[in-house]
Amino acid sequence: MRVGTFVLAAQFPGQGPGEALHRAVRSAEVSEQAGLDAVWLAEHHFVPYGTCPSAVTLAALLLGRTHRIRVGTAVSVLPTAHPVALGEQAALLHVTSGGRFTLGVGRGGPWVDLEVFGAGLKAYEHGFPESLDLLLRWLGEPAVAAAGERYSFREVPVVPRPSDALTDTPGPEVVLACTSPASVRLAAERGLPMLLGMHVGDEEKAEMVALWRDCARAAGRPAEEIAGAAHVSAGVCQLADRRTDAAETLLKAMPGWLRQGLGAHMTVDGRERVMRDPHAYTELLCELHPVGTPRLAADRLAATSERTGISRFALMVEGSGQLAATEENLRRLGAEVLPQLR
Repeated sequence: MRVGTFVLAAQFPGQGPGEALHRAVRSAEVSEQAGLDAVWLAEHHFVPYGTCPSAVTLAALLLGRTHRIRVGTAVSVLPTAHPVALGEQAALLHVTSGGRFTLGVGRGGPWVDLEVFGAGLKAYEHGFPESLDLLLRWLGEPAVAAAGERYSFREVPVVPRPSDALTDTPGPEVVLACTSPASVRLAAERGLPMLLGMHVGDEEKAEMVALWRDCARAAGRPAEEIAGAAHVSAGVCQLADRRTDAAETLLKAMPGWLRQGLGAHMTVDGRERVMRDPHAYTELLCELHPVGTPRLAADRLAATSERTGISRFALMVEGSGQLAATEENLRRLGAEVLPQLR
């Protein structure tokens, strides 16, 4: 089992984006010091829910600040990025970090981002498979041409090459965020591990893993690839000597952040959207994830892994909204929870 942090660079009420980003950078540095396996970086535009607009840019900074820990995007939003540009950035980080970079990608949402970046709603609703396949080709082939509906260009060499078949050097790992059966099938058919969201519990995640395996077998993926797929479960972690104290910390801070952050989303086409009740959602997260004593946290992580077959976790530890409390939470996760899992 591998445990990492899920860094949203969340801007809590009363804070500025600089404070949120400073906490994000310190979270990565302390995660390495605490012995965690990875840092996963979220990407959002125009909302205080998360103040990092470019996960690959922040990943570059953190790879330079750290020495051992893996750094991944969770996720880079593919419909608003050119797959070749994102592939070049991923290749650069993979090569220069000695293979410590993971590229997580996802479809994102029907947000105003699609208008601002000129992608349009069609890129979100229909263009994701084409973009994903072009990205994967860029990361795996020496030269690439395109003749698709959205992307069409003559063959060009891949520089720098992130993979090399002659030396059996793989390119960066690619993980796909999945929220629906369609995205699960897309990941399975391409042999990509899934990143599953914090809003769903063990039962639904187990169903998605089972569907992924069925679809991967139907697509003819190798048996060893299916058996070894390292899916990632996102969640929340808050530690205290008593479970009630851990939950209280989150219930005081997170509803205000959720209300402010999720409420700022604008759809690109004016469609109606229903926002979760922030307090009820925080309570749900406390029930689903390792929120409580270190013993409870270890038990919940082990139980989720056993029920779902998921072997990697990306845990949001900044739910208090405070830098000192986030650092303490991370150090306790490394010192008091990880030893119980290993």
